[in-house]
Amino acid sequence: MANLRRDPSRDYLFEAILTLESVDDCYRFFDDLCTVKEISEMAKRLCAAKLLDGNAVYTEINERTGLSTATISRINRSLKYGSDGYRDVLKRLEERGIDMPGDPGKAED
Repeated sequence: MANLRRDPSRDYLFEAILTLESVDDCYRFFDDLCTVKEISEMAKRLCAAKLLDGNAVYTEINERTGLSTATISRINRSLKYGSDGYRDVLKRLEERGIDMPGDPGKAED
């Protein structure tokens, strides 16, 4: 899988993200940066990675997240052949005792 090419504007974005100190900071920043749909899709992808890492099948992931099988397949390829970004984050979340929501396909009001 091709690695994301480094560039100064991406570095600036990632450095900005690293300055966020709380979930509330993230909500404010990403609310300004992304659409609600974009944020929701990123969250669903992370949940799908967690489910794939736990050996869930595509149909279950589709039912729980609403993601297409094409998107789930791409996430699976990233887990198998990617840069280990998903695995690193999933491991850190587990170490901190942070579990994914029970129903990742539905936003809570």
